Amino acid sequence: MEIFIYTTRRETAAAAAEMTVGLLTETIEQRGEANLLLDAGAGQIDMLEALAAHPVEWSKVTAINLAEYVGLPAGHDASQGRRLRKRLVERVANLGAVHFIDPADDPSAECSRIGEILRSRPIDVACVGIGEDGSLGFNAPPADFEAEAPCLVVDLSDTARRRLLDEGAFETFKAVPAKAVSMSIRQIMASRTIVCAATGECKARAVRETLERVVHRDIPASIFQEHDDCRLMLDEAAASMLRDP
Repeated sequence: MEIFIYTTRRETAAAAAEMTVGLLTETIEQRGEANLLLDAGAGQIDMLEALAAHPVEWSKVTAINLAEYVGLPAGHDASQGRRLRKRLVERVANLGAVHFIDPADDPSAECSRIGEILRSRPIDVACVGIGEDGSLGFNAPPADFEAEAPCLVVDLSDTARRRLLDEGAFETFKAVPAKAVSMSIRQIMASRTIVCAATGECKARAVRETLERVVHRDIPASIFQEHDDCRLMLDEAAASMLRDP
């Protein structure tokens, strides 16, 4: 795993976007197209906006969003698909294709549909974050490292639900969705390259345990230690608890 540390959140986001652009450009030059997995959580918004500002051959890129909440009304502010659409899709010209997750009618059937897309389009670059509890996508601890399905219906952790409440997306904790559709750990790890941006003091403990603890399902992101090409982009706050940053 490669670790990069920057001064501020915005510098980290800009660097993650620039690295992603380089990887996409290289893949397009080699293969003529690229498949991009995108986390649209609140912690990734700066990166998505920075990515949208770059001149990529977007017509040769297929984007797939990482996760979506189950039970949200269409167009809800917290929707991962809505965030991805507003922060990236509507800002770039001629995106080749984009696949949103829509679990409204049948989450299990939607998992199967997205799974088929992923099987036909192996991910070249996955842009993801780390949750405050070390979660990866919506795979909360204790995460399932063995599930082979590309896409799963998962229970949201209380940490993730409280974060949504704190962000002001919902008026009460009860109103926060309890389930989501998310790429599985194995699917994320199948990505050729992972670019993970984590910023803020709230992520410091999770970052420390991701890097310094043995791989363990109680810290899902620790599985990154086993990936051949994972690039962890941190700001100084997120790196503040590392023994040897």
